[in-house]
Amino acid sequence: MTQTCEAVTRKWGNSIGITFPKELVQKEHMKENQKIRVIVVTQDNTLKETFGLLKGKLKKSAQQIKDELRAELYDDE
Repeated sequence: MTQTCEAVTRKWGNSIGITFPKELVQKEHMKENQKIRVIVVTQDNTLKETFGLLKGKLKKSAQQIKDELRAELYDDE
């Protein structure tokens, strides 16, 4: 079964570690020294930064652009 949770990394000596919420540990019956698989997904602002560059520079709304693209797509049929 796959569970998700957010965790904050913490400095442990020369390493970085994470702690899991008590509820998740209990639900998944996690034990000390048990091997688990962690999938790391970092959060970034790439899309926000990219589309933020266009803010205020577009003369048409997103809906107008979509409508024009649809018209071109179906005009060829």
